[in-house]
Amino acid sequence: MSTPFPFTAIVGQDDLRLGLLLNAVSPAVGGVLVRGEKGTAKSTAVRALAALMPEVPVVSGCRFSCDPASPDPACPDGPHEAGTGVSRDARMVELPVGASEDRLVGALDIERALAEGVKAFEPGLLADAHRGILYVDEVNLLHDHLVDLLLDAAAMGASYVEREGVSVRHAARFLLVGTMNPEEGELRPQLLDRFGLTVEVAASRETDLRVEVVRRRLAYDDDPAGFAAEWAAEEGALRARIVAARALLPGVRLGDGALRQIAATCAAFEVDGMRADIVMARTATALAAWAGRTDVLAEDVRQAALLALPHRRRRNPFDAPGLDEDKLDDTLEQNSGEDDDPDPDGPGGGGRPPQGDGPDTPPQPEGEAGDTPAQSVPEQGQGQQSSGSGEQQPVRAGEPFRTKMLSVPGLGEGAAGRRSRARTEHGRTTGARRPQGALTKLHLAATVQAAAPHQRTRGRTGRGLVVRRDDLRQATREGREGNLVLFVVDASGSMAARQRMSAVKGAVLSLLLDAYQRRDKVGLITFRGKDAEVVLPPTSSVDAAAARLEMLPTGGRTPVAAGLLKAHDVLRVERLRDPSRRPLLVVVTDGRATGGPEPVALASRAARLHEVEGTASVVVDCESGPVRLGLAGSLARDLGGTAVTLDELRADSIAGLVKDVQGTSRRAA
Repeated sequence: MSTPFPFTAIVGQDDLRLGLLLNAVSPAVGGVLVRGEKGTAKSTAVRALAALMPEVPVVSGCRFSCDPASPDPACPDGPHEAGTGVSRDARMVELPVGASEDRLVGALDIERALAEGVKAFEPGLLADAHRGILYVDEVNLLHDHLVDLLLDAAAMGASYVEREGVSVRHAARFLLVGTMNPEEGELRPQLLDRFGLTVEVAASRETDLRVEVVRRRLAYDDDPAGFAAEWAAEEGALRARIVAARALLPGVRLGDGALRQIAATCAAFEVDGMRADIVMARTATALAAWAGRTDVLAEDVRQAALLALPHRRRRNPFDAPGLDEDKLDDTLEQNSGEDDDPDPDGPGGGGRPPQGDGPDTPPQPEGEAGDTPAQSVPEQGQGQQSSGSGEQQPVRAGEPFRTKMLSVPGLGEGAAGRRSRARTEHGRTTGARRPQGALTKLHLAATVQAAAPHQRTRGRTGRGLVVRRDDLRQATREGREGNLVLFVVDASGSMAARQRMSAVKGAVLSLLLDAYQRRDKVGLITFRGKDAEVVLPPTSSVDAAAARLEMLPTGGRTPVAAGLLKAHDVLRVERLRDPSRRPLLVVVTDGRATGGPEPVALASRAARLHEVEGTASVVVDCESGPVRLGLAGSLARDLGGTAVTLDELRADSIAGLVKDVQGTSRRAA
């Protein structure tokens, strides 16, 4: 077994270390989500925490880590008699992003269950993580069906495995730790709320700290065991402090004054539900125990808010997590109770944990690029370039709205999502087939039908059904998949009117919100002047696309063909990378191609490349004014897709029902 990097040797990252230690003191806090850029010791810190956790007493031979003092009466390996057990190190179980459902929850032998009535169960990762740490690296990339199972287990403290009426239940209480890079996409709100705390990490910009990080890492890589031995004393002291804080925790008093501050803070920041209040109370209590105190102070409540509230305040996926510290201080001051808090200078008052610069930093004000009114004159050097290209200052996106459903025709087999029809592991049952590999979803009626004709030749004499492996049938299911939504946005001079471009950006932002909710990958291409540019390669980070869209400048001619050809190149590469994820091309333009010889004909030929390859497409027609040329509609016909106006894109529009993207007859077949 490899030697982990010592927890006490991690340089800086105060908030990260504090969040992990508070969960080690009080697992009831509910875990921690670590957000940050790559290379910031996220995974290193989590793995190092496992070595600090106190040993766990377990029933000898129990695969589900039952506590010998109070064994689970429903344990599949039970019943166990209460008594002494054995102690082992706390486990850190890692859940791979690409894990199967059976690997997570465990697998039931369906053949033995049907033929013999035996619950032959092989435990999964949830059973391994019971009373330990469940670590999910890149948790934002976890498949939806695994997220649902994880949510159920975290909420109920138990895992249920059911196959056609045969069920197994076992306890699954664990410390949930997730790490993620926000550039690769955000978490579903339901899972985000399950994490008790969140911390933001970033690489230090201080030269001395960076030097020390490199020095320690190189020393560890050269001799892991020797490096760990150098830090053994610090590790032992920290482990002893965790044990002492755990022992002190039940005696910590959370007074009415602190409770009032917690409730007032959650109300002031308009967090949803009551989980935030409960998490703050548990975190403040753990902070007091960590500091060696038996009373919760206002400073504990403040630190608890900075850790527990930022990720619960997001009103849409594009809001950056953060907390206004001035507002927090005002709220705490207005609800302070002089008679409830002990003297902070008294015994134990000097044990305030360190506070870092991660989630404490309030969100920075947005740039002023789009705030200039349309009639105002831009400052010199900002309104347009001296080359005379006619480039104009970016404008802010209009208010987003709920869009109509746009989907890819046919039946796909891509990653689980919420947009287009697909064959999936979850959804409504549409048929049965012979299993390819391990059986995961039994089609009971088809299995019985396959086994019934052979009962006499197999010598059936009793009431049981003689079932062979060849009789088993896998249920085929239909659900929804996520797609690659590639936006091709016209940023030319014909789109540059400020109110018009604001509406166009608002429409694209609305479609991006829809893509986030439907678990799509997105990409963004813009065209103007003489060429097209891939502003954002296909990614799961929808908020990154929104940020690029906000700063999109406009001006110049309208090279529609260049935009479509660039999209063709991007989709060609993506088909090689992920052939099962079907694309949806969304072209946002008025269709008025200009520049070069025969620009409209060239755009038409470029569009037919997508039509020939069967790419589902939709053109958002941005043409406005009393004179309409209908060029966007012609472009949609060349693409083999559908044209919708900005008004028709709204879900509450009376222009018609939900529009699916039209496909060619070859594609539908």
